[in-house]
Amino acid sequence: MEQSLTIWLLPLVGVAIGIAIGYLVARNSSPNRTQRQVDDLQERFDTYQSEVVTHFNTTASLLRKLTNSYQDIQDHLSEGADRLALDEPTRQRLLAALHADENNHASSRERLTSPTFTEPPKDYAPKGEGAPGTLHENFGLKSKH
Repeated sequence: MEQSLTIWLLPLVGVAIGIAIGYLVARNSSPNRTQRQVDDLQERFDTYQSEVVTHFNTTASLLRKLTNSYQDIQDHLSEGADRLALDEPTRQRLLAALHADENNHASSRERLTSPTFTEPPKDYAPKGEGAPGTLHENFGLKSKH
């Protein structure tokens, strides 16, 4: 009897110890891997955010340079019109054309507004006063008068 107790007791103790060791190993390894994945994702996200900020800062800087260059060109043309025009009417025409171009450019940047409709579009052709409708039996037929 003592031998049968040992035969059953040793495997049960071994299984219990194996379960305990497996549980401890699984518990200690899983959070580390998950934490590493979270840290990696956070690092990638931070890098992405930094790249987006850098992109928009560069874009703003380039637009500022473009605006300044455009203004420099306008100033140069105005000075050239003042300096190189042979007479006053020619100078006035050149300056007027230059300022008209500025006004057209400014008005093209205005926000377009959608047209306002007083009534919704119709899905049928309207009929005249006293004319038969499209469902009338004589619609489209010429009279023999």
